[in-house]
Amino acid sequence: MYSQTGVGWFRGLGFVLCPARHSGANPERARVTPTPAFDNALALTYVWRGMKLIRQTDPQFDEHVRELLAQSSMFDPVIEARAREIIDAVRARGDAALIEFTEQFDGVRLRPDQLAVTKPELVTACIKADRALRDAVADAARNIAAYARRSLRKDWEMKNAHGAVVGEKFDPYQRVGIYVPGGTAPLVSTALMTVLLAKVAGCPEIVVCTPCSKDGTINPALLFAIRTSGATEVYRIGGAQAIAAMAYGTETIRPVQKIFGPGNAYVVAAKRLVFGKVAVDLLPGPSELLVIADDTAHPKYVAADMLAQAEHGSGSERIWLVTTSARLISAVRLQLMQQLQKLSRKEFIQRVLDSNTWLIHVRTIGDAVKLANEIAPEHCQVVARNAQAVARQLRTAGAVFIGPWSPTVLGDYVAGPSHTLPTGGAGAAFGGLSVDQFQRRTSIIQYSRAALRRALPTVQKFAELEGLHAHGISAQIRCLGPKKQVRAGRT
Repeated sequence: MYSQTGVGWFRGLGFVLCPARHSGANPERARVTPTPAFDNALALTYVWRGMKLIRQTDPQFDEHVRELLAQSSMFDPVIEARAREIIDAVRARGDAALIEFTEQFDGVRLRPDQLAVTKPELVTACIKADRALRDAVADAARNIAAYARRSLRKDWEMKNAHGAVVGEKFDPYQRVGIYVPGGTAPLVSTALMTVLLAKVAGCPEIVVCTPCSKDGTINPALLFAIRTSGATEVYRIGGAQAIAAMAYGTETIRPVQKIFGPGNAYVVAAKRLVFGKVAVDLLPGPSELLVIADDTAHPKYVAADMLAQAEHGSGSERIWLVTTSARLISAVRLQLMQQLQKLSRKEFIQRVLDSNTWLIHVRTIGDAVKLANEIAPEHCQVVARNAQAVARQLRTAGAVFIGPWSPTVLGDYVAGPSHTLPTGGAGAAFGGLSVDQFQRRTSIIQYSRAALRRALPTVQKFAELEGLHAHGISAQIRCLGPKKQVRAGRT
């Protein structure tokens, strides 16, 4: 049952907790009985240490929605300006700038010959990998690789209306760059969710950049995953400077064709700034979770999922619970308070609860779906009646997790689809990372003489309409007999 401390804290807000009334009730699944004071509290934006509680009937509801839609750090002009400075420095000074920024941001002074991770280091990391790590990596890799192989785009051909052969062919990018975040948590899973896709696609050169620790080393489990996934080069640099190095090249790092991978707000800003010089996958920034729930959702599970996505450590993660049940909001808040105290990264989580967490009470599940489509969250969990039908209405989420047994953590680690997903509202325009993004598409067009003759009248008409005389001649000249000439000024 809930602790007396928790009950007292909630009673002070204007509601009490009671045991569930139905037969055989789980004692962990308490029922929350609102009081008039609680109802009044819901009518306003109530903040528990910064956590925002709003409901659709609030007079200021639309204003609150605008506020939460504007919170993303991905489009911070200060961050973008700083990222631009870093990129310009790397373009101008190459390795020297990388060394300077690595010392400034990661606290270690490297020599140019230390930027690259050596083969002996990679071999040592593999030797250190214990059986549990090997099994976990192998289990996740099986699902990720199988999903990627199913998603590969295949060459195809058809005959068009003229009888010509047209089609597409797909070739792997020859040299790709992948950013794997470091920081407070070694994201071993990110190596699998990105590098392994490049390997499945057949990319021959796979460059990985990841930050090092203050002693210049990289977590050995992360190195094991990077090497196992298929990386051909690894560099111990992070942040916007790593993106600049992969885009423009330095004395040590040759430029790539396309850059992939998630990162903090500076990494995302840098990817946006180098787009055009190189291709980029999408704009995956700090983690986000939106839970759509009704009164069937288990508050303990919902709270656990919210806490899990808040613990990454940047402080810019964003969490939303959108529900038709005021009682669920009450119980989830209590669960957040109780579960947080037992977690090792509670300081990181508390920052997100303080600044970027919203508990939103709406009238209907349809209203929840509408709001979710406006927010375009990275992850969206649906824990409600007819969850599959609800999920089909979601148009902008990076990934959708359906039902009570599909927590976001499965997508983070083992389900199969890449966890590199759009954030900051970018899901309205971008999908998540997939293996076909490591393939370059080329159109194929092959006409016979007979097919060209069938196309000629249409080609000539378009050339006349657009005033592009040479266009018409380019097709017509092939259809003339060997003794005929094309007179200047005529098609």
